[in-house]
Amino acid sequence: MARVRLSVAERREELLRAAVEQIEVRGVAAVRIADVAAVLGVSNALVLYHFSTKEKLVTAAFAHAAEADLAHLRKLLSRRTSAVRRLRAAVRWYAPTGQAKGWRLWIEGWAASLRDPALRNVAGDLDQQWKAELAEVIEEGAAAGEFHCDDPMSVAWRLTALLDGLAVQMTSYAGPLSRATMLTWTDEALARELGIDRAALTA
Repeated sequence: MARVRLSVAERREELLRAAVEQIEVRGVAAVRIADVAAVLGVSNALVLYHFSTKEKLVTAAFAHAAEADLAHLRKLLSRRTSAVRRLRAAVRWYAPTGQAKGWRLWIEGWAASLRDPALRNVAGDLDQQWKAELAEVIEEGAAAGEFHCDDPMSVAWRLTALLDGLAVQMTSYAGPLSRATMLTWTDEALARELGIDRAALTA
């Protein structure tokens, strides 16, 4: 059956989705242009036409997935409710769940960034945007008198560092930590950082 002709933007989107899937399955080091082409039934040349090298494809795929996550984070943080509720929703969503496919991609991206300056720049910029979004809501909550916080960005750094570390543990080693325990710890950390009782997170 003939393939539907896609626009350039649609084709890039399709290739990026396939690349994300293959990176999650195979890892950055093992994934090949041929793997992405095969899953879509297209030629290697078509993939290279859009991205020219595997490194550029991997960087674009990582940015594509991370920007989608960032858009979802912004949606959670823009809800019309208290800053505390928005922060708790964001922290609990950020935490790894189930097979943690998104976290496998981040971990692969962090590892590859050690050797790929372009990917390191993209990952670093996206990471800073995550922290900035959280810090902005923390600042809003402090200004509204929901809690006291002198340094919202430091709080955002500590919270994301905790979540990143838990994600590595949850994704790399199955079994030692239950999701319920992890969410308890993240609630406790959030409450402690905001200087409020844990019960206030759900009030």
